Amino acid sequence: MIPVIALVGRPNVGKSTLFNQLTRSRDALVANLSGLTRDRKYGESRLGARPFVVIDTGGITGDEMGIEAQMAEQSLLAIEEADAVLFIVDAREGLNGADEALARHLRQRNKSFYVVVNKIDGLNEEVAVGDFYALGVESLFAIAAAHGRGVRAMIDQVLARFPEREPDSSEFDRRDSIRVAIVGRPNVGKSTLVNRLLGEERVVVFDEPGTTRDSIYIDYGRDAQRYTLIDTAGVRRRKNVHEAVEKFSIVKTLKAIDDAHVVLLVMNAHEGIVDQDMHLLGHCIEAGRALVLAVNKWDGIEPHQRDWIKTELNRRLIFAEYADTHFISALHGTGVGNLYKSINAAHSSATRKLNTNQLTRILEGAVQEHAPPMINGRRIKLRYAHAGGQNPPLVIIHGNQVGKVPNGYQRFLEKVFRRELNLVGTPVRIEFRASENPFAEKRNKLTERQVQRKRRMMVHVKKNDKKKKKR
Repeated sequence: MIPVIALVGRPNVGKSTLFNQLTRSRDALVANLSGLTRDRKYGESRLGARPFVVIDTGGITGDEMGIEAQMAEQSLLAIEEADAVLFIVDAREGLNGADEALARHLRQRNKSFYVVVNKIDGLNEEVAVGDFYALGVESLFAIAAAHGRGVRAMIDQVLARFPEREPDSSEFDRRDSIRVAIVGRPNVGKSTLVNRLLGEERVVVFDEPGTTRDSIYIDYGRDAQRYTLIDTAGVRRRKNVHEAVEKFSIVKTLKAIDDAHVVLLVMNAHEGIVDQDMHLLGHCIEAGRALVLAVNKWDGIEPHQRDWIKTELNRRLIFAEYADTHFISALHGTGVGNLYKSINAAHSSATRKLNTNQLTRILEGAVQEHAPPMINGRRIKLRYAHAGGQNPPLVIIHGNQVGKVPNGYQRFLEKVFRRELNLVGTPVRIEFRASENPFAEKRNKLTERQVQRKRRMMVHVKKNDKKKKKR
């Protein structure tokens, strides 16, 4: 097994900054704001040829209430599953009661932990770490996570206690998993749905909009299939976004959509379909991602209101009719299990390998069913088609005058390909390419005989024109 290292400590001591240093990424949101990290965040790292897993956690103070209590619970769960704990403290604030309480908890749980004194840049190192020897540890690591100072030496010593092991082929490889991004507006039940799909309280759920701030990637397996769930922050309308942290959260959400194979768009049945749902849906379609729709909080809806919601869905989502729609209750689990069938089908359709012969036959059938329009007295000719990519499926069509194909006819072709290929849950992209004319750059040079014949014909044409005018 790969060593698992948890980063714990009070809020705003630099856990997320160290997480980014160890994983050589910017996956964790970092800001000068207490309590920014709320959920457990996992990252893969490597020291030379030795891989290890890092867990970023929320801050623990010991007097948490409300949402902070659930954040602290997530941190304690990370401590339980870790092989080693990096207990991070702030050199600038010194030792306090919360640090001592957390150290006692780690000892009670018989956890191997290391005290890491962060933010020593600009300070006398010996003076900065002196107070923390009161925690009863033999040695301390003094680092500046923001600049990477002392981080390599620290992780070298931490990993030295773990024996080197042969790579395990059974370990999770995210490249083989179906990445599913859970997106939607704030407070529609995304985190509740994630916990229901996983069967555990993996992410913080609280009755407050904006609970999730970062995109959380969670790997797991179900029925021999590997999945990566991505819990994202809710996306509000731009005019309602004021805090810089929320702006970065939205950027992370949009990145998660690009990273995903399938997007699960969650809507609130009690509020109906609002414009922001439509904006998010439009972004998912523009990104070309396979799509599954989930109308959450379906429990407690009156029958007449259910009929109205279904009518509105059919009316407003006509442009995304290829996506399966599920009516669920993430809180009680109603209908949640049915999501997997649609997710698997959408992923299979989006990543299917398409055959050139089959695509060309479908194109010929579509042209026979509905011929392209005439442009300047000439018919648009579509000759053959072949596959150009996956996720979403890209069909490249070659022909003449393809630059003048109307948008309506392009949408007709998309529907035909989706229908004939039996694709569900994924958009189909059409790209046109004009056939090259081998004589386009060559000018026809007439012989002397052809020139004379052309002159005689012109004289004949002019005589006929004069006769017509006299009549």
